[in-house]
Amino acid sequence: MQTVLQNLSFSLNATIPVFLMMVFGGLMKKVNLLDDHTTGKLNQFVFKALLPALLFMDLSQADFRSVWDGKFVLFCFCATFLSIGIAFLLSLPRKNWSERGEIIQASYRSSAAILGIAFVNNIYGHATMAALMIVGTVPLYNVAAVLILSLTAPHDGEKPSARKLLLRTLRDVATNPIILGILAGMLWSVLKIPQPVILQKSVSYLGNMATPLALIALGASFQLKSAKGKLGLTLGISAVKLFLFCGLFLPAAVWLGFRTEKLIAILIMLGSATTCSCFVMAKNMKHEGTITACAVMMTTLLSAFSLTMWLFVLKSLGYI
Repeated sequence: MQTVLQNLSFSLNATIPVFLMMVFGGLMKKVNLLDDHTTGKLNQFVFKALLPALLFMDLSQADFRSVWDGKFVLFCFCATFLSIGIAFLLSLPRKNWSERGEIIQASYRSSAAILGIAFVNNIYGHATMAALMIVGTVPLYNVAAVLILSLTAPHDGEKPSARKLLLRTLRDVATNPIILGILAGMLWSVLKIPQPVILQKSVSYLGNMATPLALIALGASFQLKSAKGKLGLTLGISAVKLFLFCGLFLPAAVWLGFRTEKLIAILIMLGSATTCSCFVMAKNMKHEGTITACAVMMTTLLSAFSLTMWLFVLKSLGYI
């Protein structure tokens, strides 16, 4: 009983503050401390500067060579790839292509980098496997998101030709700040380039601002009127994000022999809340963002309870 309460307390401590930051952003909009123009610029700042700095900070400081587990990284990659495919199939009933892109991204992208390290570190005192999980998932998360959001983005005027669409998609992938931040962080880690204290502190200042500012911008951008009629869709995305993928891939992870820290990292990869960077990316790639904002808020609220349930199941079965 004590373990259950501890897990519940940790999950609530990890998720409720995130939800409250979004509420705070909404309140700032209500009292006119933030307007649409400022919020738009804030979204661009987070997308183009802060999130790349956060991912560079996480990946550049991970010692991959000493703890590399190819089987684990490959499983994380394959489970993520299959999750994207399942999300795509589940989005097919929607006729609106722009909405379909938001549904796919919100269904498969987790708070792997932000929540994963904190969650694993809290339980085991270190987050080595969470770093490896990030290697297997975060690059694929972002490459797939750029492709999906670019291919389903609303078009001004005539629909572009297949060649123009392909060129635009490739350009978006090659110039995406988040992907560039990931590549720089991985290269820095593999080459073991030393980080001067000045650089380390400066990057950490930027990275630490990413999550709160992204959440504030999300809350300020969220419009309740636009969310009307989206509750059923949002609950569907939440069910897929928090329960379906865990139910499909956790048994496979157990069968392959993953236990303790690795299994917790996989749980976070599969069943944590939709990351707020989904909203930032959707808005910056010309999508409305309402579905994504609703999904982030709903999964953030519900994940406190769903993660606790999965932890309780895994602990009761002796896998963690």
